[in-house]
Amino acid sequence: MREHILQWPEDAGKLDALHSGDIVYLSGTIYTARDAAHRRFVSLLQAGEGTPVDLRDSAIFYAGPSPCLPGHVCGSIGPTTSSRMEIYKEDMMKAGMKLMIGKGSSDPGLPALCQRYGAAYLVAMGGVAALTAHCIRSMETVAWPELGAEAVRRLTVERLPLVVIDDIYGNDYFIDLAQKCE
Repeated sequence: MREHILQWPEDAGKLDALHSGDIVYLSGTIYTARDAAHRRFVSLLQAGEGTPVDLRDSAIFYAGPSPCLPGHVCGSIGPTTSSRMEIYKEDMMKAGMKLMIGKGSSDPGLPALCQRYGAAYLVAMGGVAALTAHCIRSMETVAWPELGAEAVRRLTVERLPLVVIDDIYGNDYFIDLAQKCE
Protein backbone atom coordinates (compact mmCIF):
# COMPACT_ATOMS: atom_id res chain seq x y z
CA MET A 1 0.00 0.00 0.00
CA ARG A 2 1.41 3.32 -1.10
CA GLU A 3 0.32 6.92 -0.65
CA HIS A 4 -0.16 9.35 -3.52
CA ILE A 5 -0.91 13.04 -3.76
CA LEU A 6 -2.90 13.92 -6.88
CA GLN A 7 -3.79 17.35 -8.24
CA TRP A 8 -6.94 17.00 -10.35
CA PRO A 9 -7.40 17.19 -13.31
CA GLU A 10 -3.72 17.92 -13.99
CA ASP A 11 -2.70 14.44 -12.80
CA ALA A 12 -5.35 12.55 -14.80
CA GLY A 13 -2.54 10.94 -16.78
CA LYS A 14 -0.98 9.48 -13.64
CA LEU A 15 -3.61 6.84 -12.86
CA ASP A 16 -1.11 4.16 -13.91
CA ALA A 17 0.75 4.82 -10.64
CA LEU A 18 -2.30 3.86 -8.55
CA HIS A 19 -2.92 0.30 -7.41
CA SER A 20 -5.86 -1.15 -5.53
CA GLY A 21 -5.38 -0.58 -1.81
CA ASP A 22 -3.32 2.60 -2.23
CA ILE A 23 -4.19 5.79 -0.37
CA VAL A 24 -4.78 8.97 -2.39
CA TYR A 25 -4.90 12.54 -1.13
CA LEU A 26 -6.83 14.34 -3.84
CA SER A 27 -6.69 18.09 -4.42
CA GLY A 28 -8.17 20.15 -7.22
CA THR A 29 -11.49 20.19 -9.05
CA ILE A 30 -14.06 17.43 -8.74
CA TYR A 31 -17.83 17.31 -9.30
CA THR A 32 -20.67 15.91 -7.25
CA ALA A 33 -23.30 13.83 -9.02
CA ARG A 34 -25.75 11.33 -7.65
CA ASP A 35 -28.48 9.22 -9.27
CA ALA A 36 -30.65 11.96 -10.75
CA ALA A 37 -27.70 13.86 -12.21
CA HIS A 38 -26.22 10.67 -13.68
CA ARG A 39 -29.55 9.90 -15.32
CA ARG A 40 -29.54 13.36 -16.92
CA PHE A 41 -25.90 13.13 -18.01
CA VAL A 42 -26.49 9.78 -19.71
CA SER A 43 -29.71 10.95 -21.36
CA LEU A 44 -27.80 13.88 -22.88
CA LEU A 45 -24.91 11.65 -23.95
CA GLN A 46 -27.22 9.09 -25.55
CA ALA A 47 -29.05 11.88 -27.41
CA GLY A 48 -25.71 13.12 -28.75
CA GLU A 49 -26.02 16.40 -26.88
CA GLY A 50 -23.43 18.23 -24.81
CA THR A 51 -23.34 18.00 -21.04
CA PRO A 52 -23.19 20.99 -18.66
CA VAL A 53 -19.84 19.70 -17.37
CA ASP A 54 -16.98 18.51 -19.56
CA LEU A 55 -16.61 14.87 -18.55
CA ARG A 56 -13.16 14.45 -20.13
CA ASP A 57 -10.73 13.59 -17.32
CA SER A 58 -13.43 14.36 -14.77
CA ALA A 59 -13.60 13.13 -11.20
CA ILE A 60 -17.16 12.47 -10.01
CA PHE A 61 -17.92 12.26 -6.29
CA TYR A 62 -21.15 10.37 -5.58
CA ALA A 63 -22.25 12.82 -2.91
CA GLY A 64 -24.65 15.60 -2.09
CA PRO A 65 -23.76 18.12 0.58
CA SER A 66 -26.10 18.89 3.43
CA PRO A 67 -27.08 22.55 3.95
CA CYS A 68 -24.20 24.85 4.70
CA LEU A 69 -23.73 26.39 8.12
CA PRO A 70 -22.88 30.11 8.27
CA GLY A 71 -19.18 30.69 7.76
CA HIS A 72 -18.57 27.31 6.08
CA VAL A 73 -18.03 26.44 2.42
CA CYS A 74 -20.38 23.44 2.58
CA GLY A 75 -22.21 21.27 5.05
CA SER A 76 -21.41 17.65 5.77
CA ILE A 77 -20.64 15.79 2.58
CA GLY A 78 -20.30 12.06 2.55
CA PRO A 79 -20.25 9.49 -0.21
CA THR A 80 -23.41 7.73 -1.28
CA THR A 81 -23.64 4.07 -2.21
CA SER A 82 -21.82 3.55 -5.49
CA SER A 83 -23.91 0.63 -6.68
CA ARG A 84 -26.75 3.07 -7.42
CA MET A 85 -24.66 4.50 -10.29
CA GLU A 86 -23.79 1.11 -11.84
CA ILE A 87 -26.04 1.45 -14.88
CA TYR A 88 -24.46 4.81 -15.78
CA LYS A 89 -20.75 4.12 -15.28
CA GLU A 90 -19.82 2.85 -18.74
CA ASP A 91 -21.54 5.74 -20.53
CA MET A 92 -19.81 8.20 -18.20
CA MET A 93 -16.41 6.53 -18.76
CA LYS A 94 -16.94 6.54 -22.53
CA ALA A 95 -17.47 10.31 -22.20
CA GLY A 96 -14.14 10.62 -20.39
CA MET A 97 -14.80 10.29 -16.65
CA LYS A 98 -11.56 9.03 -15.06
CA LEU A 99 -12.29 8.95 -11.32
CA MET A 100 -15.37 7.73 -9.50
CA ILE A 101 -15.55 8.42 -5.77
CA GLY A 102 -18.16 6.72 -3.64
CA LYS A 103 -18.55 4.17 -0.89
CA GLY A 104 -18.88 0.45 -0.78
CA SER A 105 -18.03 -2.22 -3.27
CA SER A 106 -18.93 -1.95 -6.91
CA ASP A 107 -20.45 -4.41 -9.32
CA PRO A 108 -18.26 -7.30 -10.46
CA GLY A 109 -17.88 -5.78 -13.94
CA LEU A 110 -16.36 -2.48 -12.81
CA PRO A 111 -12.71 -3.63 -12.64
CA ALA A 112 -12.87 -4.62 -16.32
CA LEU A 113 -14.50 -1.28 -17.23
CA CYS A 114 -11.80 0.60 -15.33
CA GLN A 115 -9.17 -1.36 -17.23
CA ARG A 116 -10.88 -0.75 -20.60
CA TYR A 117 -11.30 3.02 -20.09
CA GLY A 118 -8.24 3.78 -17.96
CA ALA A 119 -10.38 4.87 -15.02
CA ALA A 120 -10.30 4.20 -11.29
CA TYR A 121 -12.86 3.80 -8.51
CA LEU A 122 -11.93 5.21 -5.10
CA VAL A 123 -13.83 5.25 -1.85
CA ALA A 124 -14.20 8.03 0.64
CA MET A 125 -14.51 6.93 4.21
CA GLY A 126 -18.12 6.47 5.20
CA GLY A 127 -19.19 8.07 8.46
CA VAL A 128 -16.81 11.02 8.24
CA ALA A 129 -19.00 13.40 6.25
CA ALA A 130 -18.47 16.26 8.70
CA LEU A 131 -14.69 15.86 8.45
CA THR A 132 -14.79 15.55 4.66
CA ALA A 133 -16.41 18.99 4.53
CA HIS A 134 -13.15 20.40 5.91
CA CYS A 135 -11.38 19.32 2.69
CA ILE A 136 -13.73 21.45 0.57
CA ARG A 137 -12.27 24.86 -0.26
CA SER A 138 -15.01 26.06 -2.62
CA MET A 139 -18.34 24.84 -3.92
CA GLU A 140 -20.48 26.09 -6.80
CA THR A 141 -23.67 24.64 -8.27
CA VAL A 142 -22.98 24.17 -12.00
CA ALA A 143 -26.00 22.17 -13.22
CA TRP A 144 -29.57 21.31 -12.35
CA PRO A 145 -30.07 23.32 -9.14
CA GLU A 146 -33.67 22.09 -9.04
CA LEU A 147 -32.30 18.71 -7.94
CA GLY A 148 -31.40 20.17 -4.53
CA ALA A 149 -28.80 17.97 -2.82
CA GLU A 150 -28.44 16.00 -6.08
CA ALA A 151 -27.50 19.05 -8.17
CA VAL A 152 -24.10 18.92 -9.83
CA ARG A 153 -21.56 20.98 -7.92
CA ARG A 154 -17.98 21.87 -8.71
CA LEU A 155 -15.83 21.41 -5.64
CA THR A 156 -12.31 22.54 -5.03
CA VAL A 157 -10.86 20.01 -2.61
CA GLU A 158 -7.62 19.87 -0.69
CA ARG A 159 -6.12 16.56 0.41
CA LEU A 160 -9.39 14.63 0.31
CA PRO A 161 -8.39 11.19 1.68
CA LEU A 162 -9.45 8.25 -0.50
CA VAL A 163 -8.64 4.56 -1.02
CA VAL A 164 -8.18 3.04 -4.47
CA ILE A 165 -10.56 0.10 -4.90
CA ASP A 166 -10.54 -0.56 -8.65
CA ASP A 167 -7.40 0.44 -10.56
CA ILE A 168 -6.69 0.70 -14.29
CA TYR A 169 -5.20 -2.81 -14.21
CA GLY A 170 -8.51 -4.53 -13.42
CA ASN A 171 -7.74 -5.15 -9.75
CA ASP A 172 -10.36 -4.80 -7.00
CA TYR A 173 -9.22 -4.21 -3.42
CA PHE A 174 -12.42 -5.60 -1.86
CA ILE A 175 -12.05 -8.86 -3.82
CA ASP A 176 -8.39 -9.07 -2.79
CA LEU A 177 -9.32 -8.59 0.88
CA ALA A 178 -12.10 -11.18 0.71
CA GLN A 179 -9.71 -13.74 -0.75
CA LYS A 180 -7.23 -13.11 2.06
CA CYS A 181 -9.98 -13.84 4.59
CA GLU A 182 -10.83 -17.23 3.10
